[in-house]
Amino acid sequence: MRQHRLSLTVLCAVSWLHVQAQEAGVKVEKNVMVPMHDGVKLATDVYLPAGSSEKLPVVLTRTPYNKDGAKSYGEYFARHGYVFVAQDTRGRYASEGVWHWMTDDGVDGTDCAAWIAAQPWANGKIGMVGTSYVGGTQHAMALAKVPELTTVIPVDAVSNMGRQSMRNAGAFEMRFWNWIMLNAGKGSNAALNPATQVELKEMADHRWDYLSLLPLRPGCTPLKLAPEYEDWLIQAMRHGKDDDFWAQNNILADPKRYKDMPVYLVGGWYDSWAGNTSANFQALSKALKSDVYLIMGPWIHGMQNKSAHGQVEFGAEAAIADQLAWRKEWFDHWMKGLDNSVGKAAPFAKKVRLFVMGTGDGSKTKDGLLNHGGQWRDENEWPLARAKATPFYLHPEGLLSDAKPKVEAAAQSYAFDPKNPVPTLGGNISSGDGIMQQGAWDQRGSDKFWNWTKPIPLSARSDVLVFQTAPLAEDTEVTGEMEVKLWISSSAVDTDFTAKLVDVYPPSADWPHGFDLNLTDGIMRARFRDSLKEEKLMQPGKVYPITIKLYPTSNVFKKGHRIRVDISSSNFPRFDVNPNTGEPLQQHRRTVTATNTVHHDREHPSQIVLPVVERP
Repeated sequence: MRQHRLSLTVLCAVSWLHVQAQEAGVKVEKNVMVPMHDGVKLATDVYLPAGSSEKLPVVLTRTPYNKDGAKSYGEYFARHGYVFVAQDTRGRYASEGVWHWMTDDGVDGTDCAAWIAAQPWANGKIGMVGTSYVGGTQHAMALAKVPELTTVIPVDAVSNMGRQSMRNAGAFEMRFWNWIMLNAGKGSNAALNPATQVELKEMADHRWDYLSLLPLRPGCTPLKLAPEYEDWLIQAMRHGKDDDFWAQNNILADPKRYKDMPVYLVGGWYDSWAGNTSANFQALSKALKSDVYLIMGPWIHGMQNKSAHGQVEFGAEAAIADQLAWRKEWFDHWMKGLDNSVGKAAPFAKKVRLFVMGTGDGSKTKDGLLNHGGQWRDENEWPLARAKATPFYLHPEGLLSDAKPKVEAAAQSYAFDPKNPVPTLGGNISSGDGIMQQGAWDQRGSDKFWNWTKPIPLSARSDVLVFQTAPLAEDTEVTGEMEVKLWISSSAVDTDFTAKLVDVYPPSADWPHGFDLNLTDGIMRARFRDSLKEEKLMQPGKVYPITIKLYPTSNVFKKGHRIRVDISSSNFPRFDVNPNTGEPLQQHRRTVTATNTVHHDREHPSQIVLPVVERP
């Protein structure tokens, strides 16, 4: 018997919802408390086609963000011949238990699916939807090989957390600090106490101030009022190694653990999980016999229905306007057996669909955005077999060229002061609400950036090394995975090196100063230069090779533009700032200014390796 934990008020509300939903052709059962293996009950909503007695396929979403937000999805799928199930994950909103980051979602998802399979309205087939954390709950169930799971559509999904997007080459992506600051007092167990909720909201409202007070220490901030959130964040910020701590949702470690079923991976060039989305496609395509599809747009996190991201317009075709119809098309094919557009027409014509950015005219739109433009292209694989790995070398006087350096000695040094980090101006960001801007931006200050408010380009900073090509003689397409390979030394035993790929627009009538468009970036914490599984401090003054993995991208650098690489040692608050002291991660009490050096001579050919694709 289903168990309900509803007050009289809620019961009345649910009865009203049933009446209203019946009229709309949908029956809703709210807050069904589904028992898990350990007796904890998770709050679950069920959307059913009104009057149907058939056993139907189920679309499931498991979310920490309040299942009530899935109402439009539930009504849509119920009207189109599915049962839709939305569940609050453990310890969130109406569900019982204690929240943990992802580690309960495989076993809880297994229990949820078994419960669904036992219901009279279910035919035993489950497909899943959801973005970000909610995409991560899909990966968790796939890695648990849930028997009823038939297909998944993970969008911008949490995975491979020790590699990139949470710990990024040893650095910590501060968007998760922001996520905890915002969510510890919203939908949590602590938030059930109104007074505690007020305290946690006050903390969140002052998080800009807390940014300057890092590192976070146990019991020293109001976050102690939400102990499971404080505990996870402190551990996550201190744990740089890619090891068992990050095992949950580590697809790349052993992709054969993933259930063999059709998978549609959705990502964006400016999404925070872009590098893992493309890596998962490569791994799962080899490991699974079933079809694995990939689509990568010019999107920021979760915004596949938009064509403008940050300060840039990519054109109307960049957006997938109907966010439900394309998901239904996928489910109709794999769960109902319909012969439809999957494998035949966009966005499913081929296994890989990419948006190639940069074919716009560079004008200013009526909304004041850069018309960077772009176009969709279907491909047979990722990365592209025809892409040519082309090194562009760093030279003196800030030159970037495909010619190898010939000079005997060349290097540039700069002072990296952790108290004055290079500010984040866009990029592969999510959960940055209030402290960061997502997506594509001119790399100069404005009132949109709290820590770089004046209209000064980042290239003017003395701690940013700029290397750029001469104006290009022809359009140059770069599509694929890319790395920056540097030879570095430092006065510190540990420090960071960052790299950013920039499309430099020349000055024009619409953009008199030009436009320095960020495309992708990355970081390397020096103590992890040899391995993400082992820390090794440096010897001051010694020269080391390091590799900075950038996020993948696809862009046409048009004739007259320049390809630019910016090298520095911070990108804040995208990444936590290295104190340069070599102390245990996020346990330092002091900082030191490091003199960091990039070597670029014949013996030390520092370079960015770009996957260049010949244009038609």
